[in-house]
Amino acid sequence: MALLNLKKILLRKDIIKLLDMLTRSMGMNVCIKDNAGVVVYGEGGGTQPGLPITASGQIMGMVYADDAGKAAAIVSLVNHIAGAEMEKKALATETLDKYSELTMLYDFVEKVNTFNVKEIAAFLIKHVSEQIKADNVSVMLINDKTGLPVVIAESGSDNGIGRVLLSGKAEIINDCPSDPRCRNVACTVSSLVCSPMKAKDKTLGVVTASTTEPYNYSADDLKFFCTLVSQAAFAMDNARLYESLKNAFIKTVYTLAETIEKRDPYTGGHTKRVSNYSIAIAETLGISAVDRERLELASVLHDIGKIGVSDNVLRKASKLTDEEFDEIKTHPMCGQEILSYIEELKNIIPGVKSHHERIDGRGYPDGLKGQEIDLIARIIAVADSFDAMTSDRPYRKGLPLEAALEELRKCSGTQFDTMVVEAFIEAWNNNSISLESK
Repeated sequence: MALLNLKKILLRKDIIKLLDMLTRSMGMNVCIKDNAGVVVYGEGGGTQPGLPITASGQIMGMVYADDAGKAAAIVSLVNHIAGAEMEKKALATETLDKYSELTMLYDFVEKVNTFNVKEIAAFLIKHVSEQIKADNVSVMLINDKTGLPVVIAESGSDNGIGRVLLSGKAEIINDCPSDPRCRNVACTVSSLVCSPMKAKDKTLGVVTASTTEPYNYSADDLKFFCTLVSQAAFAMDNARLYESLKNAFIKTVYTLAETIEKRDPYTGGHTKRVSNYSIAIAETLGISAVDRERLELASVLHDIGKIGVSDNVLRKASKLTDEEFDEIKTHPMCGQEILSYIEELKNIIPGVKSHHERIDGRGYPDGLKGQEIDLIARIIAVADSFDAMTSDRPYRKGLPLEAALEELRKCSGTQFDTMVVEAFIEAWNNNSISLESK
Protein backbone atom coordinates (compact mmCIF):
# COMPACT_ATOMS: atom_id res chain seq x y z
CA MET A 1 0.00 0.00 0.00
CA ALA A 2 2.93 2.40 0.74
CA LEU A 3 4.41 1.90 -2.77
CA LEU A 4 1.04 2.54 -4.36
CA ASN A 5 0.59 5.64 -2.24
CA LEU A 6 3.90 7.15 -3.41
CA LYS A 7 3.07 6.58 -7.04
CA LYS A 8 -0.41 8.02 -6.61
CA ILE A 9 0.93 11.08 -4.81
CA LEU A 10 3.57 11.89 -7.40
CA LEU A 11 1.24 11.38 -10.36
CA ARG A 12 -1.06 14.14 -9.21
CA LYS A 13 -0.88 17.14 -11.55
CA ASP A 14 -0.42 19.70 -8.79
CA ILE A 15 2.45 17.71 -7.25
CA ILE A 16 4.19 17.19 -10.61
CA LYS A 17 3.86 20.89 -11.36
CA LEU A 18 5.38 21.76 -7.98
CA LEU A 19 8.30 19.31 -8.44
CA ASP A 20 8.95 20.56 -11.98
CA MET A 21 9.02 24.16 -10.79
CA LEU A 22 11.34 23.33 -7.88
CA THR A 23 13.83 21.27 -9.91
CA ARG A 24 13.95 23.90 -12.68
CA SER A 25 14.56 26.68 -10.17
CA MET A 26 17.45 24.65 -8.71
CA GLY A 27 18.77 23.76 -12.14
CA MET A 28 19.11 20.04 -11.52
CA ASN A 29 17.76 16.71 -12.69
CA VAL A 30 15.96 14.57 -10.12
CA CYS A 31 14.84 10.93 -10.23
CA ILE A 32 12.41 9.43 -7.72
CA LYS A 33 12.02 5.66 -7.45
CA ASP A 34 9.68 3.60 -5.31
CA ASN A 35 10.87 0.69 -3.16
CA ALA A 36 10.65 -1.66 -6.12
CA GLY A 37 13.12 0.49 -8.06
CA VAL A 38 10.45 1.72 -10.47
CA VAL A 39 10.90 5.32 -11.59
CA VAL A 40 7.84 7.36 -10.58
CA TYR A 41 9.27 10.83 -11.39
CA GLY A 42 12.09 12.17 -13.54
CA GLU A 43 14.78 10.01 -15.13
CA GLY A 44 18.31 8.82 -14.55
CA GLY A 45 19.88 8.09 -11.23
CA GLY A 46 22.43 10.80 -10.57
CA THR A 47 25.89 10.19 -9.18
CA GLN A 48 25.10 10.60 -5.49
CA PRO A 49 23.57 7.93 -3.17
CA GLY A 50 19.78 8.07 -2.92
CA LEU A 51 18.04 9.80 -0.06
CA PRO A 52 15.05 7.99 1.49
CA ILE A 53 11.49 9.30 1.39
CA THR A 54 9.74 8.41 4.67
CA ALA A 55 6.26 8.77 6.11
CA SER A 56 4.99 7.36 9.40
CA GLY A 57 8.30 5.58 9.85
CA GLN A 58 8.08 3.79 6.50
CA ILE A 59 10.60 4.17 3.68
CA MET A 60 8.46 4.75 0.62
CA GLY A 61 11.15 5.32 -1.98
CA MET A 62 14.39 7.11 -2.86
CA VAL A 63 15.38 10.48 -4.38
CA TYR A 64 18.46 10.59 -6.64
CA ALA A 65 20.25 13.78 -7.79
CA ASP A 66 23.77 15.01 -8.62
CA ASP A 67 23.64 17.51 -5.76
CA ALA A 68 22.87 15.84 -2.42
CA GLY A 69 22.16 19.16 -0.71
CA LYS A 70 19.57 20.16 -3.27
CA ALA A 71 18.14 16.65 -3.27
CA ALA A 72 17.47 17.01 0.48
CA ALA A 73 15.05 19.86 -0.28
CA ILE A 74 13.15 17.58 -2.67
CA VAL A 75 13.10 14.82 -0.03
CA SER A 76 11.80 17.25 2.60
CA LEU A 77 9.01 18.37 0.28
CA VAL A 78 7.99 14.84 -0.73
CA ASN A 79 8.18 13.64 2.88
CA HIS A 80 5.85 16.43 3.92
CA ILE A 81 3.41 15.70 1.09
CA ALA A 82 3.49 11.93 1.74
CA GLY A 83 2.97 12.42 5.47
CA ALA A 84 0.02 14.72 4.90
CA GLU A 85 -1.52 12.24 2.46
CA MET A 86 -1.15 9.37 4.92
CA GLU A 87 -2.72 11.46 7.67
CA LYS A 88 -5.63 12.28 5.37
CA LYS A 89 -6.04 8.60 4.53
CA ALA A 90 -5.89 7.61 8.20
CA LEU A 91 -8.49 10.26 9.05
CA ALA A 92 -10.72 9.08 6.19
CA THR A 93 -10.39 5.48 7.38
CA GLU A 94 -11.20 6.47 10.96
CA THR A 95 -14.20 8.49 9.80
CA LEU A 96 -15.45 5.56 7.73
CA ASP A 97 -14.99 3.21 10.69
CA LYS A 98 -16.93 5.59 12.95
CA TYR A 99 -19.67 5.91 10.37
CA SER A 100 -19.91 2.12 10.07
CA GLU A 101 -19.98 1.87 13.86
CA LEU A 102 -22.75 4.47 14.17
CA THR A 103 -24.74 2.82 11.38
CA MET A 104 -24.44 -0.55 13.10
CA LEU A 105 -25.46 0.94 16.47
CA TYR A 106 -28.48 2.63 14.88
CA ASP A 107 -29.51 -0.67 13.31
CA PHE A 108 -28.93 -2.46 16.62
CA VAL A 109 -31.06 0.02 18.61
CA GLU A 110 -33.84 -0.03 16.01
CA LYS A 111 -34.08 -3.83 15.94
CA VAL A 112 -33.38 -4.70 19.56
CA ASN A 113 -36.48 -2.85 20.78
CA THR A 114 -38.77 -5.22 18.86
CA PHE A 115 -37.66 -8.40 20.64
CA ASN A 116 -38.43 -10.23 23.87
CA VAL A 117 -35.77 -10.70 26.56
CA LYS A 118 -34.22 -13.91 25.19
CA GLU A 119 -34.23 -12.60 21.63
CA ILE A 120 -32.52 -9.41 22.82
CA ALA A 121 -29.83 -11.47 24.55
CA ALA A 122 -29.25 -13.58 21.42
CA PHE A 123 -29.15 -10.46 19.23
CA LEU A 124 -26.65 -8.82 21.60
CA ILE A 125 -24.38 -11.88 21.50
CA LYS A 126 -24.47 -11.92 17.70
CA HIS A 127 -23.40 -8.27 17.44
CA VAL A 128 -20.72 -8.52 20.14
CA SER A 129 -19.22 -11.56 18.40
CA GLU A 130 -19.18 -9.72 15.07
CA GLN A 131 -17.64 -6.48 16.39
CA ILE A 132 -14.95 -7.53 18.88
CA LYS A 133 -12.78 -10.59 19.33
CA ALA A 134 -14.59 -13.10 21.57
CA ASP A 135 -14.56 -16.89 21.84
CA ASN A 136 -17.29 -16.81 24.48
CA VAL A 137 -20.07 -14.31 25.14
CA SER A 138 -22.43 -14.75 28.08
CA VAL A 139 -25.53 -12.81 29.12
CA MET A 140 -26.64 -13.26 32.73
CA LEU A 141 -29.73 -11.78 34.35
CA ILE A 142 -30.30 -11.55 38.09
CA ASN A 143 -33.21 -13.70 39.21
CA ASP A 144 -35.66 -11.44 41.04
CA LYS A 145 -36.52 -14.16 43.58
CA THR A 146 -33.05 -15.56 44.40
CA GLY A 147 -30.91 -12.52 43.62
CA LEU A 148 -28.48 -14.77 41.76
CA PRO A 149 -27.29 -14.32 38.17
CA VAL A 150 -28.62 -16.88 35.69
CA VAL A 151 -27.32 -17.43 32.15
CA ILE A 152 -30.12 -16.75 29.66
CA ALA A 153 -28.02 -16.83 26.49
CA GLU A 154 -24.44 -17.61 25.53
CA SER A 155 -22.11 -18.49 22.72
CA GLY A 156 -19.26 -20.85 23.45
CA SER A 157 -19.49 -22.24 26.96
CA ASP A 158 -20.55 -20.78 30.30
CA ASN A 159 -17.28 -20.35 32.18
CA GLY A 160 -19.01 -18.89 35.22
CA ILE A 161 -16.78 -15.83 35.23
CA GLY A 162 -19.71 -13.41 35.04
CA ARG A 163 -20.85 -14.48 38.49
CA VAL A 164 -17.73 -13.01 40.11
CA LEU A 165 -17.86 -9.75 38.16
CA LEU A 166 -21.04 -8.19 39.48
CA SER A 167 -19.18 -5.20 40.89
CA GLY A 168 -21.44 -2.84 38.98
CA LYS A 169 -18.74 -1.38 36.74
CA ALA A 170 -17.32 -2.20 33.33
CA GLU A 171 -13.87 -3.78 33.33
CA ILE A 172 -11.09 -5.20 31.20
CA ILE A 173 -9.01 -8.12 32.50
CA ASN A 174 -6.27 -9.02 30.04
CA ASP A 175 -4.53 -11.54 32.30
CA CYS A 176 -7.25 -13.61 33.94
CA PRO A 177 -5.02 -16.43 35.24
CA SER A 178 -3.22 -13.96 37.53
CA ASP A 179 -6.28 -11.96 38.57
CA PRO A 180 -7.45 -12.91 42.10
CA ARG A 181 -11.13 -12.64 41.12
CA CYS A 182 -10.69 -15.39 38.56
CA ARG A 183 -8.69 -17.89 40.60
CA ASN A 184 -11.70 -19.81 41.89
CA VAL A 185 -13.35 -20.04 38.49
CA ALA A 186 -12.80 -23.29 36.63
CA CYS A 187 -12.28 -21.92 33.17
CA THR A 188 -9.77 -21.38 30.40
CA VAL A 189 -10.37 -17.66 30.01
CA SER A 190 -7.30 -15.61 29.20
CA SER A 191 -8.73 -12.14 28.53
CA LEU A 192 -12.16 -10.61 28.97
CA VAL A 193 -14.33 -7.53 28.95
CA CYS A 194 -17.43 -7.29 31.09
CA SER A 195 -20.19 -4.78 31.62
CA PRO A 196 -23.17 -4.64 33.97
CA MET A 197 -26.62 -4.41 32.38
CA LYS A 198 -28.17 -1.34 33.98
CA ALA A 199 -31.50 0.36 33.37
CA LYS A 200 -33.07 3.09 35.52
CA ASP A 201 -30.35 2.73 38.18
CA LYS A 202 -31.07 -0.98 38.54
CA THR A 203 -28.55 -3.70 37.71
CA LEU A 204 -30.31 -6.35 35.62
CA GLY A 205 -27.29 -8.59 35.14
CA VAL A 206 -23.87 -8.78 33.53
CA VAL A 207 -22.47 -9.48 30.07
CA THR A 208 -18.99 -10.90 29.47
CA ALA A 209 -16.97 -11.45 26.31
CA SER A 210 -13.76 -13.46 26.59
CA THR A 211 -10.97 -15.19 24.70
CA THR A 212 -9.20 -18.44 25.47
CA GLU A 213 -5.91 -17.21 23.99
CA PRO A 214 -4.08 -14.11 25.30
CA TYR A 215 -5.54 -10.92 23.86
CA ASN A 216 -5.29 -7.27 24.85
CA TYR A 217 -8.71 -5.67 24.86
CA SER A 218 -8.49 -1.92 24.37
CA ALA A 219 -10.40 0.98 25.87
CA ASP A 220 -12.16 1.35 22.49
CA ASP A 221 -13.25 -2.31 22.67
CA LEU A 222 -14.71 -1.74 26.14
CA LYS A 223 -16.43 1.50 25.14
CA PHE A 224 -18.12 -0.07 22.14
CA PHE A 225 -19.01 -3.21 24.13
CA CYS A 226 -20.60 -1.11 26.89
CA THR A 227 -22.62 0.86 24.35
CA LEU A 228 -24.18 -2.33 22.98
CA VAL A 229 -24.82 -3.70 26.46
CA SER A 230 -26.42 -0.43 27.61
CA GLN A 231 -28.84 -0.35 24.68
CA ALA A 232 -29.71 -4.02 25.21
CA ALA A 233 -30.33 -3.38 28.93
CA PHE A 234 -32.89 -0.65 28.26
CA ALA A 235 -34.57 -2.84 25.64
CA MET A 236 -34.71 -5.75 28.11
CA ASP A 237 -36.17 -3.56 30.82
CA ASN A 238 -38.86 -2.37 28.42
CA ALA A 239 -39.50 -5.92 27.23
CA ARG A 240 -39.92 -7.13 30.82
CA LEU A 241 -42.34 -4.30 31.57
CA TYR A 242 -44.27 -5.06 28.39
CA GLU A 243 -44.41 -8.77 29.24
CA SER A 244 -45.65 -7.94 32.75
CA LEU A 245 -48.39 -5.66 31.41
CA LYS A 246 -49.28 -8.17 28.72
CA ASN A 247 -49.60 -11.01 31.26
CA ALA A 248 -51.78 -8.84 33.50
CA PHE A 249 -53.95 -7.98 30.50
CA ILE A 250 -54.28 -11.63 29.46
CA LYS A 251 -55.24 -12.62 33.01
CA THR A 252 -57.93 -9.93 32.95
CA VAL A 253 -59.17 -11.28 29.62
CA TYR A 254 -59.26 -14.84 31.00
CA THR A 255 -61.21 -13.64 34.03
CA LEU A 256 -63.73 -11.92 31.78
CA ALA A 257 -64.09 -15.03 29.60
CA GLU A 258 -64.50 -17.34 32.59
CA THR A 259 -67.13 -15.02 34.09
CA ILE A 260 -69.15 -15.22 30.89
CA GLU A 261 -68.59 -19.00 30.68
CA LYS A 262 -70.15 -19.49 34.12
CA ARG A 263 -73.48 -18.42 32.65
CA ASP A 264 -73.45 -21.71 30.73
CA PRO A 265 -73.17 -24.58 33.23
CA TYR A 266 -72.56 -27.12 30.43
CA THR A 267 -69.32 -25.65 29.04
CA GLY A 268 -67.02 -25.61 32.07
CA GLY A 269 -63.37 -25.33 31.00
CA HIS A 270 -64.35 -24.83 27.34
CA THR A 271 -62.48 -21.53 26.97
CA LYS A 272 -59.24 -22.91 28.38
CA ARG A 273 -59.38 -26.04 26.24
CA VAL A 274 -60.11 -24.14 23.03
CA SER A 275 -57.19 -21.83 23.81
CA ASN A 276 -54.85 -24.78 24.47
CA TYR A 277 -55.93 -26.57 21.27
CA SER A 278 -55.55 -23.37 19.24
CA ILE A 279 -52.04 -22.68 20.50
CA ALA A 280 -51.01 -26.29 19.78
CA ILE A 281 -52.23 -25.87 16.19
CA ALA A 282 -50.41 -22.54 15.89
CA GLU A 283 -47.12 -24.08 17.09
CA THR A 284 -47.46 -26.87 14.54
CA LEU A 285 -48.18 -24.42 11.73
CA GLY A 286 -45.39 -22.09 12.85
CA ILE A 287 -47.48 -18.93 12.48
CA SER A 288 -45.94 -15.51 13.08
CA ALA A 289 -45.53 -14.04 16.57
CA VAL A 290 -48.10 -11.35 15.72
CA ASP A 291 -50.72 -13.92 14.65
CA ARG A 292 -49.84 -16.09 17.65
CA GLU A 293 -50.62 -13.17 19.97
CA ARG A 294 -53.89 -12.44 18.16
CA LEU A 295 -54.83 -16.12 18.38
CA GLU A 296 -54.11 -16.28 22.10
CA LEU A 297 -56.55 -13.47 22.84
CA ALA A 298 -59.15 -14.37 20.21
CA SER A 299 -59.36 -17.99 21.36
CA VAL A 300 -60.01 -16.83 24.93
CA LEU A 301 -62.69 -14.34 23.85
CA HIS A 302 -64.23 -16.24 20.93
CA ASP A 303 -67.54 -16.68 22.81
CA ILE A 304 -67.67 -13.25 24.47
CA GLY A 305 -70.73 -12.43 22.34
CA LYS A 306 -72.73 -15.00 24.29
CA ILE A 307 -73.17 -12.30 26.90
CA GLY A 308 -75.94 -11.07 24.62
CA VAL A 309 -77.75 -14.44 24.50
CA SER A 310 -80.63 -14.88 26.94
CA ASP A 311 -80.21 -17.23 29.90
CA ASN A 312 -83.19 -19.40 28.98
CA VAL A 313 -81.45 -20.25 25.69
CA LEU A 314 -77.90 -20.45 26.99
CA ARG A 315 -78.86 -22.62 29.98
CA LYS A 316 -81.41 -24.79 28.20
CA ALA A 317 -80.90 -28.45 29.13
CA SER A 318 -82.62 -29.86 26.03
CA LYS A 319 -81.91 -29.50 22.32
CA LEU A 320 -82.40 -25.98 20.93
CA THR A 321 -85.23 -25.10 18.55
CA ASP A 322 -84.44 -23.40 15.23
CA GLU A 323 -85.40 -20.02 16.68
CA GLU A 324 -83.21 -20.56 19.73
CA PHE A 325 -80.31 -21.67 17.55
CA ASP A 326 -80.76 -18.49 15.48
CA GLU A 327 -80.33 -16.51 18.69
CA ILE A 328 -77.15 -18.46 19.51
CA LYS A 329 -75.86 -17.64 16.01
CA THR A 330 -75.92 -13.93 16.86
CA HIS A 331 -73.03 -14.25 19.30
CA PRO A 332 -70.19 -13.70 16.75
CA MET A 333 -71.70 -10.35 15.68
CA CYS A 334 -72.34 -9.42 19.30
CA GLY A 335 -68.69 -10.26 20.06
CA GLN A 336 -67.58 -7.98 17.23
CA GLU A 337 -69.65 -5.13 18.64
CA ILE A 338 -68.27 -5.54 22.16
CA LEU A 339 -64.63 -5.71 21.01
CA SER A 340 -64.99 -2.74 18.67
CA TYR A 341 -65.09 -0.47 21.72
CA ILE A 342 -61.67 -1.69 22.96
CA GLU A 343 -58.83 -0.32 20.81
CA GLU A 344 -56.31 -2.94 21.99
CA LEU A 345 -58.63 -5.79 20.95
CA LYS A 346 -59.79 -4.61 17.53
CA ASN A 347 -57.20 -6.74 15.73
CA ILE A 348 -58.72 -9.96 17.14
CA ILE A 349 -62.22 -9.19 15.85
CA PRO A 350 -61.80 -11.29 12.64
CA GLY A 351 -60.95 -14.35 14.75
CA VAL A 352 -63.92 -13.84 17.08
CA LYS A 353 -66.44 -12.86 14.43
CA SER A 354 -65.59 -15.57 11.89
CA HIS A 355 -64.93 -18.70 13.95
CA HIS A 356 -68.24 -20.22 12.79
CA GLU A 357 -67.57 -19.59 9.10
CA ARG A 358 -67.03 -22.66 6.89
CA ILE A 359 -64.51 -23.24 4.11
CA ASP A 360 -67.36 -24.07 1.71
CA GLY A 361 -69.13 -20.77 2.46
CA ARG A 362 -72.06 -22.27 4.39
CA GLY A 363 -71.09 -20.84 7.76
CA TYR A 364 -72.18 -17.69 9.57
CA PRO A 365 -72.48 -14.73 10.00
CA ASP A 366 -71.08 -13.65 6.58
CA GLY A 367 -70.90 -16.85 4.53
CA LEU A 368 -67.16 -16.38 3.87
CA LYS A 369 -65.25 -19.01 1.88
CA GLY A 370 -61.75 -20.47 2.03
CA GLN A 371 -58.98 -17.90 2.40
CA GLU A 372 -61.54 -15.14 2.90
CA ILE A 373 -61.75 -16.43 6.46
CA ASP A 374 -59.04 -15.10 8.77
CA LEU A 375 -56.45 -17.77 9.67
CA ILE A 376 -57.08 -17.16 13.38
CA ALA A 377 -60.79 -17.90 12.88
CA ARG A 378 -60.00 -21.08 10.91
CA ILE A 379 -57.81 -22.33 13.76
CA ILE A 380 -60.39 -21.52 16.44
CA ALA A 381 -63.10 -23.22 14.35
CA VAL A 382 -61.28 -26.57 14.53
CA ALA A 383 -60.39 -26.20 18.23
CA ASP A 384 -63.92 -25.07 19.16
CA SER A 385 -65.65 -27.84 17.19
CA PHE A 386 -63.39 -30.57 18.57
CA ASP A 387 -64.12 -29.48 22.13
CA ALA A 388 -67.85 -29.25 21.41
CA MET A 389 -67.88 -32.76 19.91
CA THR A 390 -66.02 -34.33 22.84
CA SER A 391 -67.95 -32.53 25.61
CA ASP A 392 -71.06 -34.00 27.24
CA ARG A 393 -74.39 -32.18 26.95
CA PRO A 394 -77.64 -32.96 28.79
CA TYR A 395 -79.19 -34.11 25.52
CA ARG A 396 -76.21 -36.13 24.24
CA LYS A 397 -72.98 -37.80 25.26
CA GLY A 398 -69.69 -36.45 23.97
CA LEU A 399 -68.02 -38.35 21.13
CA PRO A 400 -65.03 -40.61 21.85
CA LEU A 401 -61.77 -38.86 21.00
CA GLU A 402 -60.98 -40.99 17.94
CA ALA A 403 -64.50 -40.48 16.60
CA ALA A 404 -64.13 -36.72 16.98
CA LEU A 405 -60.79 -36.82 15.14
CA GLU A 406 -62.41 -38.82 12.35
CA GLU A 407 -65.20 -36.23 12.13
CA LEU A 408 -62.56 -33.50 11.68
CA ARG A 409 -61.01 -35.51 8.83
CA LYS A 410 -64.42 -36.09 7.27
CA CYS A 411 -65.27 -32.37 7.31
CA SER A 412 -61.80 -31.25 6.20
CA GLY A 413 -62.06 -29.12 3.08
CA THR A 414 -65.77 -28.41 3.54
CA GLN A 415 -66.38 -27.17 7.07
CA PHE A 416 -62.75 -26.92 8.17
CA ASP A 417 -59.46 -25.77 6.62
CA THR A 418 -57.54 -28.91 5.59
CA MET A 419 -54.19 -27.41 6.63
CA VAL A 420 -55.53 -26.60 10.11
CA VAL A 421 -57.08 -30.05 10.57
CA GLU A 422 -53.80 -31.71 9.59
CA ALA A 423 -51.92 -29.49 12.05
CA PHE A 424 -54.37 -30.39 14.84
CA ILE A 425 -53.99 -34.12 14.16
CA GLU A 426 -50.20 -33.79 13.99
CA ALA A 427 -50.20 -31.97 17.33
CA TRP A 428 -52.48 -34.67 18.71
CA ASN A 429 -50.20 -37.47 17.51
CA ASN A 430 -47.17 -35.67 18.95
CA ASN A 431 -48.88 -35.39 22.35
CA SER A 432 -48.77 -31.57 22.07
CA ILE A 433 -52.42 -31.36 23.15
CA SER A 434 -53.36 -31.82 26.79
CA LEU A 435 -56.76 -33.06 27.92
CA GLU A 436 -56.19 -32.45 31.63
CA SER A 437 -59.04 -29.96 31.84
CA LYS A 438 -61.55 -32.36 30.28
